[in-house]
This record gives sequence, structure tokens and C-alpha cells, in this order.
Amino acid sequence: MTIYLPMLGLKQIEGGFNMAVDVKKIVSDCNKAWNLHDVNKILEFYTNDCLFEDVALGAVCRGKEELAAFLNSNHDFQHDVKFELKSVFGAGDWAGSESIFSGTHAHAIAGIPATGKTFSVRAAGIYQLHNGKISRETGYFNMATIMQQLGLMPGQPK
Repeated sequence: MTIYLPMLGLKQIEGGFNMAVDVKKIVSDCNKAWNLHDVNKILEFYTNDCLFEDVALGAVCRGKEELAAFLNSNHDFQHDVKFELKSVFGAGDWAGSESIFSGTHAHAIAGIPATGKTFSVRAAGIYQLHNGKISRETGYFNMATIMQQLGLMPGQPK
């Protein structure tokens, strides 16, 4: 029988107590690694068979190798990108986050020449954890708003 005592961060398993996985801390610490732009450090937070989806970019990475390739391919574009974490919540092995995603379009990406302009949009992430690591992450942000802020799409920047 397993007994959860979330207010103490403990769960009882077969007579002994173990620290429960703190999903909020894992997500927060992973966010810090993303802001350091250290691919190896970021990968430490993911399972080998992770599924990572960036909905706005249409990117789907299956496993650490594909995630590393995605991160490395975006390195130049994301040299000053940061995620300012606004809130994190957790329930069981699931977590969610809200942040402000910002940076400078300093290098060409997807054939679009650099504009030198900055962008800042709200973002959200949903995470599933397994054995203390992220096994699935889906990230959301509004690409149209970024394109408007960069002057690459008509409409009023938000």
C-alpha cells in the first residue's frame, strides 16, 4: 500500500518513507538550465526516450538524441533567449508552467534573415515525469505574435 503525504513531500512504500518526486522543483531547475543554454545540462532533465514537442515550431523530438539536435540547431537563434518562469504547478507525475519567452532575432532561422528585433510572448509547458526526469514535454507559445513583433507579419504586435 502506498500512502501519500504531499504536505510533507513524503510517500510511504511498504513500511518506509521516501521523498516524493518534487515535480515543481524539477521543472524549475530544468528552466534554469534552458536559460544557461547548456545543451548537456538541459538533457540531464530528460529520460532517454523522452518526447519533446514545440507546438509553435511544429517540432517533435523523440529521445535525447533528437532533442539535442533540435537544441543545437537553434543555438545561434537562441543565444539570448530566456524563459522567465511565472508559475509552476504539479499533480502526481504531471506539471505545468507559465513563463515569458523572450529574446532577439539576431541570426537567420528557417531562411528568414535576422531582424535584430526583440520579442516577448507568454508561453506554457505541460510535463510528464518518470523516475524524476521529464519523459514528455509539450511547449506552447504564439508564433504569430513573435512574427508581428519582428515586423515579419502584418498586424499589431501584442
